[in-house]
Amino acid sequence: MDIVGAVGSRLAPNIELPAYFFVSEALTNIAKHAEASYATVTVRRDAATLRITVADNGVGGADASGGSGLRGLADRLAAVDATLAVSSAPGKGTTLVAEIPCGS
Repeated sequence: MDIVGAVGSRLAPNIELPAYFFVSEALTNIAKHAEASYATVTVRRDAATLRITVADNGVGGADASGGSGLRGLADRLAAVDATLAVSSAPGKGTTLVAEIPCGS
């Protein structure tokens, strides 16, 4: 697994908590379901947004539109005005991107 990026100074708890939850749930899903041999976590921050990408080289096919754990993850992020994007073609791995507003 690779972890890429840095956010500089520590973020406020209302940003750190959903960020931590997103990464921990994404990595748990990879371990449980993806059959992946590799994962990458990338963190980028600009003045207004914390963007976290978690990607794997697993089996793909994840679908957030159903009653899956991804739907619950999207709902939790939405509670703090964050978004979740899912890209997961069968056989092509899965990429999850969370964008969490962090003000300027």
